[in-house]
Amino acid sequence: MTNWLPDLSGPGPLYQRLAARIEADIDSGVMPPGTKLPPQRDLAYDIGATVGTVGRAYQLLRERGLVSGEVGRGTYVLKRQDELEGGRVELPSRAAGTRYLDAPADKLRFDSTAAPDIGQGAIVTELLARVAAEHPLEIASYTRDFPQRWFEAGSRWLARNGFRPAPDTIVPTLGTHAAVISAIAALTAPGDTIAFEHLTYSQIARSAGLIGRRVALVASDEGGLDPEDFAHVCAQKHPKMIFLMPTMQNPTLSILSSERRREIARIAREHNVILIEDDLYGALTEDETPLLAEYAPERTIVAAGLSKSVAAGVRGGWLSCPSAYRHRIRVAHKMLSGGLPFLTAELCCQLVLSGRAAEIRMQAVREIEARIAIVRQKLSGFEFNAHERSPFVWLSLPDPWLSGTFKNAALENGVLVDDEDEFKAGRSEKVFHRIRFGISQPRHREQVEAGVAVIRRLLDEGRAGYDSFG
Repeated sequence: MTNWLPDLSGPGPLYQRLAARIEADIDSGVMPPGTKLPPQRDLAYDIGATVGTVGRAYQLLRERGLVSGEVGRGTYVLKRQDELEGGRVELPSRAAGTRYLDAPADKLRFDSTAAPDIGQGAIVTELLARVAAEHPLEIASYTRDFPQRWFEAGSRWLARNGFRPAPDTIVPTLGTHAAVISAIAALTAPGDTIAFEHLTYSQIARSAGLIGRRVALVASDEGGLDPEDFAHVCAQKHPKMIFLMPTMQNPTLSILSSERRREIARIAREHNVILIEDDLYGALTEDETPLLAEYAPERTIVAAGLSKSVAAGVRGGWLSCPSAYRHRIRVAHKMLSGGLPFLTAELCCQLVLSGRAAEIRMQAVREIEARIAIVRQKLSGFEFNAHERSPFVWLSLPDPWLSGTFKNAALENGVLVDDEDEFKAGRSEKVFHRIRFGISQPRHREQVEAGVAVIRRLLDEGRAGYDSFG
């Protein structure tokens, strides 16, 4: 490619700005698949940088799956599909994040945190049969009316610590993700700004972008979201909402202190910001810190469901919200999802009200604890964040590993993990050199041991043990 001089103005290190500019030109079609990037030495001369700076930018692009490089041939923009181990594997679109839409079937799934299989299929089978026998007409039709028991189930499931939502604050949904997006769609307009931490469950941010919302990033530290930076973002960018995971945050596992929660509630009240509190992982813990909703009940939406603690396949969830929001969110959920299937909603209701969901959750927690013990033993000596009841681990990579490179190395060794980019809510200049891996999806603990052993071996060998062009 000749006569290409990028605009590199803006904050952040030069190599990150260069990588971002090339990525933007790839996404916009300025650099279609097959385009050869300028030689590193030539581009370095043109932009007044060192060859090392350009090399770091090209390496970032390789980690993101956007380009490939071959010694003696140069660096080329990839097509949306690339060859991996002799088979065609579709790369995800930029909106879908860094995960495969159809994951390779022969890999260990360390990229999921759904509830472990502890035999809940038999309980679901029993309850489904009962629902089908007792409600044949409702199953045959669309769901027009929501029975009161569905709201009571949500009220019971969302209750934690001092938070006890009333049934008339509940909206049943197709899972926690659908609950949050319905709230965003109902209470904001296209062009409005939603605030997120730099690292978070970024599929919410990407989904919000698909419906025209803007993203603002708020800084965090080891204690979680930074209230001071939240106040700065509120003053500068005027977000309508902020999405938070205060307890066992994904992926960092931080737990916000009561002091920070109180301060965040105060700032949100001062700037008229709605708080969305995702308590999906918090429900697995015995953490006694009050929910954000206890500090700012008039502006907090609490969402959670069954996916991490009972069964992800049933797609059950609920949210609790101030009464003024409830009807709008119910309508938004129906418009976005097509409506709540009776079979799903009644099954989730029966799981909760019968006490079966709570029993499954406790069994799932015991299994997660056993698997986390395996991780602690196998990865002794390395730095990672873990919680006894968390189905995932946030692993710090020793030098010279980079997050995307380690993900590729794990894939080639049969294990699917998530790089840090999967959790970035927007284009962030922050680099963490970490990966997240889940331990709940392998069916047996022996598979957990095998997958963690692969991770340990890669950490021990370092980059010298991984040939990206092999």
